[in-house]
Amino acid sequence: MEEMNVTGFPKNFLWGSASAAYQIEGGWREDGKGITNWDNFVRIPGKTYKATTGDVAVDHYHRYKEDIALMAEMGLKTYRFSVSWARIYPSGRGEVNKAGLSFYHNIIDECLKYNIEPMVTIFHWDLPQALADTYGGWESPEIIEDYVTYAKTLFAEFKDKVKYWITLNEQNIFTSLGWLTAQHPPGKFDDQKTFYQVNHHAFMAHAKAVLAYRQMGGTGEIGASFAYVPSYSLDCRPENAMSKCDYDDLKNFWWMDVYAYGRYPRAAMAYLKKKGWAPQLQPEDETVLRQAAQQVTFMGVNYYQSCVCEYNTMDGATPYGTMNTTGVKGSAEELGIPGIYKNPANPYLLTTDWDWSIDPTGLRYCCREITSRYGLPVIISENGLGAFDHKEEDNSIHDSYRISYLEKHLKELGKAIEEGCDVLAYCTWSFTDLLSWLNGYQKRYGFVYVDREEEEGGTLNRYKKDSFYWYQKVIATDGALLFDEGI
Repeated sequence: MEEMNVTGFPKNFLWGSASAAYQIEGGWREDGKGITNWDNFVRIPGKTYKATTGDVAVDHYHRYKEDIALMAEMGLKTYRFSVSWARIYPSGRGEVNKAGLSFYHNIIDECLKYNIEPMVTIFHWDLPQALADTYGGWESPEIIEDYVTYAKTLFAEFKDKVKYWITLNEQNIFTSLGWLTAQHPPGKFDDQKTFYQVNHHAFMAHAKAVLAYRQMGGTGEIGASFAYVPSYSLDCRPENAMSKCDYDDLKNFWWMDVYAYGRYPRAAMAYLKKKGWAPQLQPEDETVLRQAAQQVTFMGVNYYQSCVCEYNTMDGATPYGTMNTTGVKGSAEELGIPGIYKNPANPYLLTTDWDWSIDPTGLRYCCREITSRYGLPVIISENGLGAFDHKEEDNSIHDSYRISYLEKHLKELGKAIEEGCDVLAYCTWSFTDLLSWLNGYQKRYGFVYVDREEEEGGTLNRYKKDSFYWYQKVIATDGALLFDEGI
């Protein structure tokens, strides 16, 4: 497209930041909260970096007022956070824990006090362990009803306060790492058939929750958040172009087509049927998925990196290579599916210390593709840089690399908006530093530095990084700062 003159973002644009309950809250056994799958999983030796847990995390459970006051000081327009299912239903079903509801009422009310729009994620990976023990969690269709009951509880409780709902966070990630690579709970390896069946149960839970929200009179915005890794063909060789097509169907459109259209991509489904991995659908499932797709009002995108696609030989790369969880650059292995595609490094892009490609243009690519393929508004529900941050003796944190990363991504997002993409919000990951699942606390994402390391302890005091003040100015100028160096 011809270069457009971008001067800023829409006046009603939601400048935000995001978090997840397990990664920030702590208070893992307080006020009636039940045990989650992650509470158990992190206690398996070797599963997380230096055996880190979310038992305390960054103690947001006790410090939420301080954290939200800092958000208000920055000028955030929206705060995306998740509810821990086990705080609401300690056993995943049955009796509601009123103390859990009260905690999230307090979070929401504190946001509203500062005119910060609460954006609620219903499920961000922390499943009540009782449901895994009772029927295998997401492996059983029983979870659909339990999830919908849980979602309806939140809808009823917060309906007058919350206008933005995200049903599931990164369904593609928690299912692939849980059932294909054993890196997330339940820690199963190469269970392809169960993987696709689990995803179908998650799709049905999402769809029935969306329909329940509308049936209950909900008029807000609702959708799912997808970890979108856009792809580029290695070159114009037809076999490599075809590998990109196959990658998109199996790794991107398999999820987004269901959210937006209520149907699976045909070529991917044909492939899975031949392999014997296709999910089993009940007679009414396709109707429910289509009906829900008509009620979804945005596509949530968690964007961190893009990838390259190249044809993969039958004895080539597999999906089971080593993931870099240490921050030792270059330790990640090439991944792929034999006979279909592999994802070599992009020689034109830099990478983070965790081997994630840094591709600001990929964010614009995402928005353009969603706009053209689905016609839906977009919420960037996560985007950010995990890095080694250092606190100086005067408590300053100079994270110019994070500012550069976010600035370049936001400039591309501004171009996408000028090109016709309807982008409602941009949420950085994250506001404070937090537990980075498998990567411990050394991988810092926040605008606010939290004084803790891998072991429990530390003051947990909060310190503003240079990026805090930069994002504060970006918000105050509605993004004009990004495009006018004179501001």
